[in-house]
Amino acid sequence: MKVTIIGGGGRVGSCAAFALQADGCVSEIQILDANQAMAEGEALDLLHGSALAADQKIYAGDYKQAADSDIFLITAGLRRKPDESRLDLINRNVSLFSQILDDLQAVSPKKDAIVFVVSNPVDILTQLAIQKLGLPWNQVIGLGTMLDTARFCSLIAEEMNLPPTQVRALIFGEHGDSMVPIWSSATVDGIALSSIPGFNASLQSKLFTRTKGSGAEVISRKGGAGWAVAWSIVEVIRSISLNQNRLLPVSTLQQGAYGIRNVCFSIPTVVGRGGVIDQVEVELWPKEKMGLQNSAKALSETFRKIG
Repeated sequence: MKVTIIGGGGRVGSCAAFALQADGCVSEIQILDANQAMAEGEALDLLHGSALAADQKIYAGDYKQAADSDIFLITAGLRRKPDESRLDLINRNVSLFSQILDDLQAVSPKKDAIVFVVSNPVDILTQLAIQKLGLPWNQVIGLGTMLDTARFCSLIAEEMNLPPTQVRALIFGEHGDSMVPIWSSATVDGIALSSIPGFNASLQSKLFTRTKGSGAEVISRKGGAGWAVAWSIVEVIRSISLNQNRLLPVSTLQQGAYGIRNVCFSIPTVVGRGGVIDQVEVELWPKEKMGLQNSAKALSETFRKIG
């Protein structure tokens, strides 16, 4: 499987390329960036380590060389400022993203190609990609709340002194200010988190507040996220490349779950070789369902401003 990383010379794109090399779930990685020298340097650096990592083709290229890609991973975009919401990025990133979509259309990608959006604001840009590219909606996926969910689980584990890989808790809705913590899903190795000593409402509030502010926290300390988002990206690409049909909180165009349609955000989504295989409406607490509907409303209002 061939993945082209559009924006592969940037922080997120280069971290994703390294994680894809380390994971070995794809056979070919093309680095594409507006800064050609940076793309070539990243590809060369990865290639130098290939004898110690995985048997993959790794190189820098252009859109014409990318036409036969199975997955177009779009990470290009302007960085969010510490005091700026992801939705504030819309006025700064939409024109750049639209140009990328035009360049993609110009090379006529394969009919079954998957477009995987990571650039922010990811839910808005995922919906824009569906609208502009004319691909079936199930072939366009946004990273959504994959990263928020990973942060949520990791922070719960740290606070409660639990193994991170055994903690499972989800974030749904927007990858941004209206994200919804799904405490009803929270478990540790299958045991309800609510039954673990020390878990209480105060801790819930503390953990979600930190999760929600994690992006800004990382930006203020090191300039932007890289490694955690890269592993979140790999989780999705692995499910596509190996046709694992995993249930993941990615951003997709809603088809009626929870009474919501025609907006992109995250709910449990089965992801496989064909992209979105299914959207699953799991039972939620009333407060969680209301939060999802409010999140959808906020995103719809924003998208109408650019539609």
